[in-house]
Amino acid sequence: MSPVTPERTHRLLSSIADDLLADDAAHGRTLALVVQHRGEVVFERYGTQPDTPFAAGGPVGPDTTLISWSMAKSITQAAVGIAVGDGLLTLDAPAPVPAWRGTAKEAITLLDLLEMRPGLEFVEDYVDDSISHCIDMLYGSGTDDMAAYAAALPLLHEPGTHWNYSSGTTNIVARILGDAVGGGREGMEAFLRERLFGPAGMASAVPKFDTAGTFVGSSYVYATARDFARFGRLFLDDGVAGGVRVLPEGWRDVARTPVAFDDEGGFGYGRHWWLWPEFPGSFAAHGYEGQYTLVVPDRDLVVVHLGKVPAETRHVVRSALAAIVEAVGA
Repeated sequence: MSPVTPERTHRLLSSIADDLLADDAAHGRTLALVVQHRGEVVFERYGTQPDTPFAAGGPVGPDTTLISWSMAKSITQAAVGIAVGDGLLTLDAPAPVPAWRGTAKEAITLLDLLEMRPGLEFVEDYVDDSISHCIDMLYGSGTDDMAAYAAALPLLHEPGTHWNYSSGTTNIVARILGDAVGGGREGMEAFLRERLFGPAGMASAVPKFDTAGTFVGSSYVYATARDFARFGRLFLDDGVAGGVRVLPEGWRDVARTPVAFDDEGGFGYGRHWWLWPEFPGSFAAHGYEGQYTLVVPDRDLVVVHLGKVPAETRHVVRSALAAIVEAVGA
């Protein structure tokens, strides 16, 4: 076996990136790939945005902000950690949703929500709008007040007993967080900027809000690939950035505590973070279209992939990211 050297590692990463960014790549389109090892970006490569009906495409670079999709869920989890550390929220207390008072939903805790186990009905489908609460919430009847839409859905299971991945659940959490922080949309924007994005070095990060003023914590944060890597680094370092504690000590382990296993995707699930079984102790923010921020603490490694990848070929990206982890080593 050839010795692991920086030159050999770079060749391996270049080969993987060549495959991901090829014009005829089997998986779809990769827009950005960033590998951060021991706190330094050791490799990055960028692609090209396609034209859409809404805007012209063009080259992607280190300063291009791209959508998080569901990686925003993990950002929401980080913001909750800050609020818990401030004493504004309590994980095992009933979730403070006014509409649930006096109903069976009153038993749902904030932890149930973070674990995707509130028991609420929600169909997380991204293609068929006839059966998708997710599409109806983001683009249909729920778009003006996404948290209220999700909170009003029926309770199908006893809280804490049934796992169901749900963007609606995250938007309920985002509403709870916004209410705890106070100040409406402006207060939440300031909280994210001053308590999370700024300290983590994520200067490019822009959260989006619905008409009701709630952070769409399920889906909408725009940032550069490097800033998503900085977010991963914040968790790799257990909530410390630049020598300053941003998240409560141990919040990383809260994130990666196993809650469920998704047989369809082959990933474990923690508290608003996914778990990669092939790398014990690792955890990742995942987003629609092949967005990944993979954190591998025992290798001091963060890997970010942003793209436009359909679900049926996303396994190709997963294999490529796993190959990157193996290539970089410890």
